[in-house]
Amino acid sequence: MTLVEVSDFQVTLDRGGRAIVDEVGFTMEAGEIVALVGESGSGKTTIGTALLGFFRSGASPASGRIVVDGQDVLAMDVAELRAARGSLISYVPQDPTTALNPALRVGEQVLEVLAAHRTDGSRAEWREEVRAIFAEVQLPSTDEFLQRFPHQLSGGQQQRVCIAASLVARPRLIVFDEPTTGLDVTTQAYVLDVVRSVCSRHDIAALYITHDLAVVAAIADRVMVAYSGHLVETGRAAELFAAPREEYTRELLEAIPDLDRPRPSAAGAVAAVDGAAPAAPVLAVKDLTARYGRKTALHGVELSVRPGHCLAVVGESGSGKTTLGRCIIGLMDSYDGAVELAGETLPRSVRRRTRRQHQELQYVFQNPYASLNPRQTIGHSLAVPLKGLGGVGGAALDSQIGDALEKVRLPRSVMHQYPGELSGGERQRVAIARALASGPKVLVCDEITSALDVSVQASIVDLLHELQVQEQLALLFVTHNLALTRWIADEVMVMRSGRVVESGPCDQVLTQPTDAYTQRLLDSTPRLAAVAG
Repeated sequence: MTLVEVSDFQVTLDRGGRAIVDEVGFTMEAGEIVALVGESGSGKTTIGTALLGFFRSGASPASGRIVVDGQDVLAMDVAELRAARGSLISYVPQDPTTALNPALRVGEQVLEVLAAHRTDGSRAEWREEVRAIFAEVQLPSTDEFLQRFPHQLSGGQQQRVCIAASLVARPRLIVFDEPTTGLDVTTQAYVLDVVRSVCSRHDIAALYITHDLAVVAAIADRVMVAYSGHLVETGRAAELFAAPREEYTRELLEAIPDLDRPRPSAAGAVAAVDGAAPAAPVLAVKDLTARYGRKTALHGVELSVRPGHCLAVVGESGSGKTTLGRCIIGLMDSYDGAVELAGETLPRSVRRRTRRQHQELQYVFQNPYASLNPRQTIGHSLAVPLKGLGGVGGAALDSQIGDALEKVRLPRSVMHQYPGELSGGERQRVAIARALASGPKVLVCDEITSALDVSVQASIVDLLHELQVQEQLALLFVTHNLALTRWIADEVMVMRSGRVVESGPCDQVLTQPTDAYTQRLLDSTPRLAAVAG
């Protein structure tokens, strides 16, 4: 049964009238999972949120129809839309940490949805429904768990709370907007299993918006490819992955990191570095043990990175990856052991380090929504390291800001915009540009590509390879994406519960793991061969 019908849909900007989504049309069946993929700025989120009758500030629907279960969404007034959101159409956001109210217990947040849409039943009955929906998304349904606050849950648990909230009023359509971005591979597999099971069990249609085509291969029945506001290709997932018709789709598929397909450009970059005489490590961590109060988060971690090389640090959420990066950069000083930069032991606190040490060791944070000042222009954010660490000023400042933006495939005009005017992928590229602006010797990257679409991710990987070869940049690449690890890293270090369980050359660890935990991570990683073959 056709549940969703979108026809001749167009969205335009209020100023200038430019179409940002044009001539979009598709249908969805009950129980079907349809993936919507494309690069940042392709119109994916605009199309997805339009199904809820929502349009960002400065954009409006210009033509077309959106019909969900016989109801025309674009014809609804404000009261009708409020009633439809949650009961007819639901939404699961990309970042559960910003979607959940930090001051409200998670059980109460899901119960609020029932209170908004139900006129029958008591709160006691609704609470039992909340328990049932928590169990359905594979969360504990005990009083203790329902009384927890969001910060007391893991990232995967937070995302499943969002799924529970979207599901509890039994909608006919759910829009999933990048729901597994930032999750480790085992948690991602868990969430994807929940999405599949709830859609099948309740005959719910799902629009799954993502830039991760490997995830699409694991979950979608059909795939729609968006480019510049248009749907350029639509088809069954297996057929599209095996034989894409459009050149743009082929380019997206070729840019996907895959465990079964090493990146050709990586070999040349590594060979160029390895051909020289082995250099002394530019970054070394020795017997590092870190604590949060009485809890030990890292246990005697040791690593070293030579100039021009990349060490990838992988593991599940809570394995200690980010804590390790924060100790190295000086944002966490409650540790024993040493962090050395070019043989020099660094002060533990970032505040006690010299300007030169700041310039040579830079950090890119995972969340670009939190790492950029929303009240300052992009140019101002990039000017801070250039003026403070490089002493750049005057006319040269704007020139170098523009050069830094172009390095990460952003136009110079972006320097005049604010973070709120950029997509998530564009914001992350700005964060990378800011870290590279001071010309560091070591770059610590904390999940920096998790918010990027595959083609931009590939361009960032290519850029980092180029810097490795030309400027001998050393990379400590923290990630949960094992397929990407094979594309960028020379060596891999696998962490679990604050300990290093395995390390060695990248190909050896990923193809011949010696630890069962590493094998489990590899088994949980989506592979294109699963659908294309």
